[in-house]
Amino acid sequence: SIYNERVKANQRRKVREIYDNGDSLIMVATDRISCFDVILNNVVTKKGTVLTQMSRFWFDMTKDILPNHMISTDVKDMPEFFQQEKFDGNSMMCRKLQMLPLECIVRGYITGSGWASYQKTGKDAELTARGLKESDKLPEPIYHIYKAEIGDHDENISYEQSIAHLEKYFPGKGEEYAQKLRDYTIALYKKCADYALSKGIIIADTKFEFGLDENGNIVIGDEMLTPDS
Repeated sequence: SIYNERVKANQRRKVREIYDNGDSLIMVATDRISCFDVILNNVVTKKGTVLTQMSRFWFDMTKDILPNHMISTDVKDMPEFFQQEKFDGNSMMCRKLQMLPLECIVRGYITGSGWASYQKTGKDAELTARGLKESDKLPEPIYHIYKAEIGDHDENISYEQSIAHLEKYFPGKGEEYAQKLRDYTIALYKKCADYALSKGIIIADTKFEFGLDENGNIVIGDEMLTPDS
């Protein structure tokens, strides 16, 4: 099949496979599981379907804040190759984006690496947070940035460094993009965290990735508010 050849030439990630569909991509979340970047032999049945449908739910909920790359999760909208049981529910047809070379992290609670940083320094990012206990809710969400370079380890950078990093790739746009990424990240988190809390679920922190569409507009890409993000 042409799609089998395309996925070999494109990307086969730890848990996802990405198919080139000409003017779009089809992202398939498999049932594979990984640990410390190693793919394990066993699988979790329907894991890929759960991940895809979670992203679909959040993409739909937040499209009033900004657009996302999702076109459809219905295999009937996809080429015939995908209209088989193994792709039903775990596949998403997406717009192609020029991905921005940053991972945008937002924390609403002081836990994980944020708690480790606080224990070491008494603060987390720019917020002085003395007296907080592990897993306390922060007064306001905190924004972190990781520089994402293909083939390199992610590197935590400051907001000012993110401007310079974006400027390298998009001359004259570094400050504008950095500000929009920060504002979108916090707005998305607040809306989603508030909704989840109303259902008894705490979203302690999450990651967003963004790209540019064909008109140069910032769009949410990748996945959204899955356990992997």
